[in-house]
Amino acid sequence: MKLVSWNVNGLRAVVKKGFADVFAALDADVFCVQETKLQARQIDLELPGYTQVWSYAEKKGYSGTAVFTRTEPVQVLRAVGDSALDAEGRLTACEFEDYWVVCEYAPNAQPELARIAFRERWEDAFRDFVSELDADKPVIICGDLNVAHQPIDLARPAPNVGKPGFSDEERAKFGQLLNAGRDGIVDCFRERHPDVTGAYTWWSYRANARANNVGWRIDYVLCSRRMFSRVQSTPLYPEVLGSDHCPVGLVLG
Repeated sequence: MKLVSWNVNGLRAVVKKGFADVFAALDADVFCVQETKLQARQIDLELPGYTQVWSYAEKKGYSGTAVFTRTEPVQVLRAVGDSALDAEGRLTACEFEDYWVVCEYAPNAQPELARIAFRERWEDAFRDFVSELDADKPVIICGDLNVAHQPIDLARPAPNVGKPGFSDEERAKFGQLLNAGRDGIVDCFRERHPDVTGAYTWWSYRANARANNVGWRIDYVLCSRRMFSRVQSTPLYPEVLGSDHCPVGLVLG
């Protein structure tokens, strides 16, 4: 099984930049997207052979997640059970025969950590949600988690300590997520590549950051530790343009 996850930062915009070609080339069994920035019936996306599962934010042009899958899900969940958190379309969870796929777009803490309380509230509810799923069957979590966990996960850690995406609070919550579930959750890329540097998934549009690879790894694929033995590869696709994020992947045997 091949899974791909991509924060498209506006799906309608990316469709005009070659999304169909990227989608076909990556040839995933499950393709998850974040930050779709649209509501129902605002796009007519032709993906023959795929079931499309959407979660929309109540606010127009904001947030949103979706899963496109070759296999029809057993069931779909879109809520962690908190009405304020669930209004932003940040979750699309699909149950399959052997595992869950959970597409997540975590809240940005915002400058000066103005939204850190909301962010932490989301993290706690999401962790409980994932733990409940994991009690039933293994989970794969993918998406823009909006945090660089360790200094190796961003090009310039020192000047970013305490800032959104690299604050103590966010990094601690990520660590708590990795300890969730029956036997823990694995950061698949970092588990396979513990010492690889320069592996980033998001770059600012400023100062030629992408051309100079001054980036952050904030897009992840995680899985229940008990299924990590099935992981064959954890590709990143920095050559794929169209968004300020690049796609990330997982191949299971």
